[in-house]
Amino acid sequence: QVQLVESGGGLVQPGGSLRLSCAASGFTFSSTGMSWYRQAPGKERELVAAISSSGGLANYADSVKGRFTISRDNAKNTVYLQMNSLKSEDTAVYYCKVVLITGLKSYNYWGQGTQVTVSS
Repeated sequence: QVQLVESGGGLVQPGGSLRLSCAASGFTFSSTGMSWYRQAPGKERELVAAISSSGGLANYADSVKGRFTISRDNAKNTVYLQMNSLKSEDTAVYYCKVVLITGLKSYNYWGQGTQVTVSS
């Protein structure tokens, strides 16, 4: 079955850095785009960054452009989110997501999330 397992979250001071990882299994990782979302308390879940199956294309939310970098290692079935210059407003639970298409149906799969807290 599809599994997405995030790791790397934690408490960091403003201006600091963290790297999140999402280990994937149960599907052909190298053929599938991946994305990172986040959800802050009292807010809706929002797209942070997405990357194509080859890693050649990536896009970002305006709020993280220039600070976050999404990447992937298809040999390790892992997608990463490097977060630099962190701000208090980046505090959220970060989720990895994949959309798989079977026939005419698409299915969303989410990891369990990893908490990122930016605070002094």
